Amino acid sequence: MAERLTGIFTPHLVPLDERGDIAEAELRRYLDWLIAQGVHGLYPNGSTGEFVRFTPEERRTIVRIVCEQAAGRVPVLAGAAEANVRETLAACEAYAGFGARAVAIVSPFYYRLSPESVHAYFAEIARHSPIDVTLYNIPMFASPIDLPTLRRLAELPRIIGIKDSSGDLAFMMRSLTAIRPLRPDFSFLTGWEAVLVPMLLVGADGGTHATSGVVPELTRRLFDLVRERELDDAMRLQYRLLELFDAMLYSADFPEGFRAAVELRGFRLGRSRQPLSASQQVDRDRLQRTLQCILADFGCVAAPSGGCPVRETNPERQRVTRIADEVVADLRRRGVV
Repeated sequence: MAERLTGIFTPHLVPLDERGDIAEAELRRYLDWLIAQGVHGLYPNGSTGEFVRFTPEERRTIVRIVCEQAAGRVPVLAGAAEANVRETLAACEAYAGFGARAVAIVSPFYYRLSPESVHAYFAEIARHSPIDVTLYNIPMFASPIDLPTLRRLAELPRIIGIKDSSGDLAFMMRSLTAIRPLRPDFSFLTGWEAVLVPMLLVGADGGTHATSGVVPELTRRLFDLVRERELDDAMRLQYRLLELFDAMLYSADFPEGFRAAVELRGFRLGRSRQPLSASQQVDRDRLQRTLQCILADFGCVAAPSGGCPVRETNPERQRVTRIADEVVADLRRRGVV
C-alpha cells in the first residue's frame, strides 16, 4: 500500500520570457527555492500555473522540467487535465515517464455532466492510466464530484485521492467518514486555503495552495503547527495568511495577484499570456505595493519607501474565523485537542 500524499503541494506559476515562452532557467531557480523553503510537493499545471494558457506540448515540457528539478527531493503531483480521455491518458503516460508521483485530473469542463458520466470518465482513465490518479473537484469550473460518485471511484485502486477545491468543510468530513475506513491509503487534499486549518483539523492530509508559491516557509509552518497541535498559533497564522490570500485573489484577475507577489520574492515571471489593459496595469502596480506591505509584515521583503496604504480585510476572513472557531471548539469538547 503506497504512502498517502501528505502536506502542502505548491501549484506554482510558470515564468515566461520576453517572447512569452517558458523561461526554463528561471523556472528551475524558482522550483529550487520552493523546495529549499520547505514545500512538501510540487503541483505543475494547476489553476495557478495557468495550464489552459499553454499548449499540450508546453504542459509536458513544464512537467518534465519540474520532475527533473525536483529529482526525487519532493513528490510531483502533475495536473493532467486535457480535453478528452485519449489526450488525458497520453498526458498520464508522459508524466509517468518523467517520474511524477501521481496526476491530478479535473472533471470534464465546459459540458455539465451527470454524476454517472463523471464516474464513467474517471473510471475509464483509472482502468488505463499507468500512473496513480488524484481526482480534482472544483465545482465552480467543472462538473462536480458528489459523494456517491466519490465512493464508487474510491473502489478503483489506481485512484488514490481527491483534491477538493469547493471549500465545503462538511463535504470533506463526509468524504473522510465514507472513504477512509475502506481506503486508509486514500489522500484528502483541500484546494481552498482560506480554510486550511479547519480542513487539517477534521482529517485532511494537506492541500494544494497558491499562497505556498509566495510564502512557502509560512504555509509549511502552518501545516507543522497544526500537526503539533499548536492551534492558537496556527489560527493566528491562518488569519494573517488570509489577508495575503484575499489581496492576491480578489484585487486582480486570477492569478495576476499571485504573479505580482512572487515577483516581490525576487523572481522574474514576465507578462502573462492574458493581456492587461492600461487601467489593469495601473491597478496591478497599486496591488503590488499593497502586497509588499503585507509581505513586509511577515518579514519576507522590505517595506516600500513612503510607507504603506491602509488595508481593508475581505469578509471571507470573518467566514473562516467562524468556521475555524466552531471546529476547534467541537474538537476540544471531544477531547481530541
